[in-house]
Amino acid sequence: MNIMELLEQTTDAATVGRVFGQPVTHDGVTIIPVARVAQAGGGGTGKAGIDEPGGGGGYAVAAKPAGVYVIKNGEVHWKPAVDVNRIVVGGQLVSVVLLLTIRAIFRRRRRG
Repeated sequence: MNIMELLEQTTDAATVGRVFGQPVTHDGVTIIPVARVAQAGGGGTGKAGIDEPGGGGGYAVAAKPAGVYVIKNGEVHWKPAVDVNRIVVGGQLVSVVLLLTIRAIFRRRRRG
């Protein structure tokens, strides 16, 4: 695969359909799912041996849910997705910092 083919594939992958999912309608309520999509690619050429040309390339797409648009009675509302893992990790980091701070305070009081 050459670089031009890789660029064509990346252009095809960067569509609105990757960000906005198909709308779902039920009982007069329409829901449109939304995702955060990130793309990255790269390539290069060089020499694999003394007179042997070489090259390579790569491409990646990552998507995470961002939330949904809810359309009801002609009104549009945004409902963000909740990333529970991020909340748990954040809570753990705060707990560790708090415990280390409390330990440092008690060590100072014991010395002084």
